[in-house]
Amino acid sequence: MNNIILASTSIYRKQQLERLHTPFTTAAPDIDEEPLKAQGLDPITLSKQLSLLKARAISAQHPDAIVIGGDQVASFNQGILSKPKTKDKACEQLSALSGNSHQLITSLAIIAKGEEYVHTCIAKMKMRALSPQQISRYIDIDEPLHSCGSYRLEALGISLFENIECEDYTSIIGIPLMWTARKLTDLGIAIP
Repeated sequence: MNNIILASTSIYRKQQLERLHTPFTTAAPDIDEEPLKAQGLDPITLSKQLSLLKARAISAQHPDAIVIGGDQVASFNQGILSKPKTKDKACEQLSALSGNSHQLITSLAIIAKGEEYVHTCIAKMKMRALSPQQISRYIDIDEPLHSCGSYRLEALGISLFENIECEDYTSIIGIPLMWTARKLTDLGIAIP
């Protein structure tokens, strides 16, 4: 049986991968994302490179495993929305996004048998117009201070949006499950 490792400690990514009913473990990729972020890469390239960085970190420790690493980048007005870390910064980001569209770029890297596979899914996200009170109330409830774009789609954050367009809706949480299932099947994993 193939050993599958999810290079993430996100409970939401873990819950997503559990939907495929194949055994896996999780491991925290101990990496520093900042040097890569400082290179000024475009959002798609950054998302791909971060997903690979995470998968490679775990694959180096477990070369015989199938390793899955992912990352998300929110892009608005040709810029990248970082994790806000403070309520003020989250209010600023959500105020800018209110009534506007942006992109949520999700990349997933799978490393198996020395080969690297990367898939990127881009979601066009249209946020509804929000009042300052709604934004403040949302931040107090969902506490999205460690989420790119200042929202958590796996929780109350989904209520902030009026429209989401993408090829695989599961990617908005962190793992594009349709591609993942197809790739794991290609690698000999029985799904379903």
